[in-house]
Amino acid sequence: MILDTLANADRYLALHPLFPRAFEYLRNTDLAALVPGRHVIDGEALFAIVEACPGRSRTEAKLECHRRYIDIQLVLEGTDEMGWRSLGECHAPVDDYSVERDIRFFEDTPANWVATPAGSFCIFFPEDAHAPLVSDGLVRKVVVKIAVA
Repeated sequence: MILDTLANADRYLALHPLFPRAFEYLRNTDLAALVPGRHVIDGEALFAIVEACPGRSRTEAKLECHRRYIDIQLVLEGTDEMGWRSLGECHAPVDDYSVERDIRFFEDTPANWVATPAGSFCIFFPEDAHAPLVSDGLVRKVVVKIAVA
């Protein structure tokens, strides 16, 4: 997991061949004008999901993980307090992994909570279980999904 701001995004470009394109999209798109929903950048390899919703409590948030995609979650409005736990430390799955939705949920509790303010992003790799959208207010964010392979 990585927490940083777009000003430092160049530090992470070498981590994946699609990261330069993902961060170019985040820097050069009028994100405030995007409506909630899915926005294609490069087919199934790279796309963005815009979310605008009320936050939930820590107890309501479930850890989740993805196998096929890396998430770059950039907070646009509000503060998203995201939970994190290493996937290898998650032992209480809620259900089986959904290939169609690329997601699995866990009952385990996060080992850490990271307050992610507007203008900051978290990167979650497949080995990072995360519990997003924890807030006492509205959270507006864009999640860029980057295909692992």
